[in-house]
Amino acid sequence: MTELKQTMRSAFFSRSFLLFLLTGGFAAAVNWSSRILYNIWMPFSAAIVVAYITGMIVAYVLAKIFVFKGSTQSTHRSVFFFVVVNLIAILQTWAVSIVLTYYVFPAMGLQWHAREVAHAFGVAVPVFTSYLGHKHWTFQRR
Repeated sequence: MTELKQTMRSAFFSRSFLLFLLTGGFAAAVNWSSRILYNIWMPFSAAIVVAYITGMIVAYVLAKIFVFKGSTQSTHRSVFFFVVVNLIAILQTWAVSIVLTYYVFPAMGLQWHAREVAHAFGVAVPVFTSYLGHKHWTFQRR
């Protein structure tokens, strides 16, 4: 168990994780705010997905430039793995957003900006799984 703690500590208490949080936070803000705009023209569920794709493009560019600069992965291969990791993350984001919006918040009587709050939680959920996926697959060093 001690080795696992050390691995987790070195992964999540590092400069690259901090940069990942900053760049990912910016991309998440793009994701979250663009969903509000997209929701003007499309249903909530579809707007979540399209907004996620918008944020994903921003996240890839920022991660490649600022977080994982030492990656030896080819662009083609890193884009492939970026999409795979984010397909997992979008499922997490979508599920959390939908469950909170349509089931949990109504059961709690929460109506104040329920979609916005639910989507914010949904965007935050995959932070850790995405970092590990991008570190070990998308932008790996060989």
